[in-house]
Amino acid sequence: MGNWCTSLVAGLLLAGCAHAPPPQLTFALLGDTPYSAGEVERLDRLIDDLNGERLDFVAHLGDIGSSRLACNDAWLDARKAQFARIGHPAVMVPGDNEWTDCPDPQARLAAWRERFCAAPFPVEVQPGDYCEHRRWQAAGLLFVTLNVPGSNNNLREPAENEQRMRAVLSWLDDSAALAAKRGLTLVILMQADPFVVRPRDGYASLRARMKRFGEERPGKVILAHGDTHLWQENEPWPGVRRLEVWGSPFVSWVHAEAARGEVRFSAPRYR
Repeated sequence: MGNWCTSLVAGLLLAGCAHAPPPQLTFALLGDTPYSAGEVERLDRLIDDLNGERLDFVAHLGDIGSSRLACNDAWLDARKAQFARIGHPAVMVPGDNEWTDCPDPQARLAAWRERFCAAPFPVEVQPGDYCEHRRWQAAGLLFVTLNVPGSNNNLREPAENEQRMRAVLSWLDDSAALAAKRGLTLVILMQADPFVVRPRDGYASLRARMKRFGEERPGKVILAHGDTHLWQENEPWPGVRRLEVWGSPFVSWVHAEAARGEVRFSAPRYR
């Protein structure tokens, strides 16, 4: 617990490390794996490691295979069986490799939902067609899952993007208002790296929302994502923390401890 004091956010540091609370919640984050048969084997060993930890849940932040592999039922079935080995509740978030990068995106998203939409513990699900949009409260945090994929948020399919983003922004706005009302920190879980900006920007409206949330409630907004496969922990705007997990060829996970709305992320652990 000695490292806890040195890693707390500024608000608790001002209160003094002697008063730092013990964690009320522990969880693991990973993403963008497995992309090959070798990574499948390494992920099995990583799952063994996870099963040796005390965790309240595990969240995979999307891309459970390369786009070459993940666009078929057999691969999804194999990953469902593999993730079922995790001895903790496992929450899944869809990634572009599972649906938007496939020849028939809507059919592949339906296949993903059939296998991974069911939540392993009580959650609130957004009414309507997006069963992957969920939220739950624990340890002063409000976790929110969003279907925001990489590859520029599927902007190449404008009708799909527009319909989904209406649901995404509505769910996010409602969740941010709920977090503010309850005095909770908002934790956003999704696949895409929204800071990859192209001439036609698929993430502008989402970034604007998160930036505003940070201005309104500094230190009470956390974004965790995958997509570009590079470990990052930083503050893209004042008041907003961003964590990106490693992805293929790295097979790793991040340990998180939370108490009273504050989160400490440990260095990634590899397989």
